[in-house]
Amino acid sequence: MIAGGGAPPVFFAGPCVIESREHSLRMAERLKKIGEETGARLVFKSSYDKANRSSKDSYRGPGLEEGLSILAEVKAKTGLPVIADVHEPGQAAAAAGVLDVLQIPAFLSRQTDLVTAIARTGKAVNVKKGQFMAPDDMDHVIEKIRAEGNEKILLCERGASFGYHNLVVDMRSFPIMAAFGYPVVYDVTHSLQLPGGGRETGGLKQYAPYLARAAAATGSVDGFFMEVHDDPDHALSDRTTQLDVKTIPVLLRSILELTAAARRLTG
Repeated sequence: MIAGGGAPPVFFAGPCVIESREHSLRMAERLKKIGEETGARLVFKSSYDKANRSSKDSYRGPGLEEGLSILAEVKAKTGLPVIADVHEPGQAAAAAGVLDVLQIPAFLSRQTDLVTAIARTGKAVNVKKGQFMAPDDMDHVIEKIRAEGNEKILLCERGASFGYHNLVVDMRSFPIMAAFGYPVVYDVTHSLQLPGGGRETGGLKQYAPYLARAAAATGSVDGFFMEVHDDPDHALSDRTTQLDVKTIPVLLRSILELTAAARRLTG
C-alpha cells in the first residue's frame, strides 16, 4: 500500500495542472531532491485535464494522451510514483497504464460508474470526499470500490462547504474516516479554496501550514496532498492556493515531526 500501515505519512505534491513537459520534469526533480533532503516519501501529482474549472476559458491541461505521456516520463526519469485525477469512466484503463494512484475528484465521489471503473483497474484509489458529504458518508464509496475486489483505498479530506464561497475542515473527519480501516489523506491546498465567486477560484494559502500541522497533530492522517509550484503567482491554475516550492522542506519536516509525536501520544 502506498500509505498507511503505521508508516510515516506520504506526500502527494506537484503543480495543479501539467503546464508543459519541461515544467513537470523540472518540478518533479525538485520535489525528488526535497524528499531526499527531508526523508519524506513523495508522489508526484499533476492533472492532465482540469475538467472542473470555473470558466470555460480557463486552462485545462494537455489532455489525456499527452498528459499521461508526460507523467510516464516523470516516473521513468525520477522514479517517483505519480497520481492524477480521472474524470470519466472511459479514461480509467489508459490512466491505470501509467498512474500509481488514480484520484476521484470530490465533485464526482458519488458517481458510481466512475468509482466502479477506477476500482476495476486494481490500482490504488484516492477518493476525495465531496464538499457536500459527511465523513461517515464515505462508507458507501468504500462499498462500491470493495465490491470490485479492490482494497487499495485512500480516503481524502478536502474541506466541507460552509455557506457560499467558503470551506472549513472539521478535524473530527480524520479519526472518523480512519475508523473505516483505510489510510486517510488530507488535501491541504484545496481545502483553502474560496470556490466560485468569480472567473477563478480564490484561496487562502497563507493558512496552509496551520491546517496541515493541525491535521498532523490528530495522529490519524497517513498522507498529505498539496499543490506546489515554483512560481505560484504565474501558475496556469489555482494561483491563490498553490504553495511555493521553497517553503515545502520546512513544512514537510514539521508534519513528519508532529505526526510522529501525535502517534506516540495516541498509540
